[in-house]
Amino acid sequence: MPHLKEDMTWFKDQFKIKVQAGVQNTPFNVDLVTAIATQETRYIWGRLYTTLSLAEVLKLCASDIIDAPNRNEFPKNKAELLTAPKGAEMFTIGREALKALAVYLPEFRKYATDNFPNKFCRGYGIFQYDLQFYKNNPNFFLEKRWYDFDECLRLFVQELKDALNRAYGSDKNTLTDEEMVYVAIAYNRGSVNFSRKFKQGHKDEAGKYYGEYIWEYLQLSKTIT
Repeated sequence: MPHLKEDMTWFKDQFKIKVQAGVQNTPFNVDLVTAIATQETRYIWGRLYTTLSLAEVLKLCASDIIDAPNRNEFPKNKAELLTAPKGAEMFTIGREALKALAVYLPEFRKYATDNFPNKFCRGYGIFQYDLQFYKNNPNFFLEKRWYDFDECLRLFVQELKDALNRAYGSDKNTLTDEEMVYVAIAYNRGSVNFSRKFKQGHKDEAGKYYGEYIWEYLQLSKTIT
């Protein structure tokens, strides 16, 4: 991928110290966090950081406009979101986030028009904290806390801990590179099937799986100081 190493270098330059502090006393490391951030939102920040400030880049890290039937988690669509407390307010925030992103990323522009009035963002922050957590943590979304990297990192590390527990149980204190990929898969899809190796998680149009990308990015990140 063009500029992949340069983009990952930018991420580590910006956030390495904060990430090191955030993963202290966990089996995770900066390279795993860099790999997941690269897979989740590099297609956004990798196209913005050379022209926008860091604060502006973080604000624009809101995406995922997939509706039912291709989405099973809450909120499947606008109607389901509106059933939640302050759902209408959240829809407005999600719609505004989509319109802001569409200014810079052409592939989102048609969805930000009146032709697609019910489209809105589901993933927020550089690690894509999903709107499925809205009912338990509404203020993160309503108060636009994804603008704050520290808040995104805190929630992300907790999600990684939960994924670790689902994959390996509560007594796992160290991870090999391969095991880190399996934790990332559990983070992405909720569970992991070890028999499928890295061919798990989201599969893109090229036929490559989330787990395969994480392995690739993890190895590349290790070459970046």
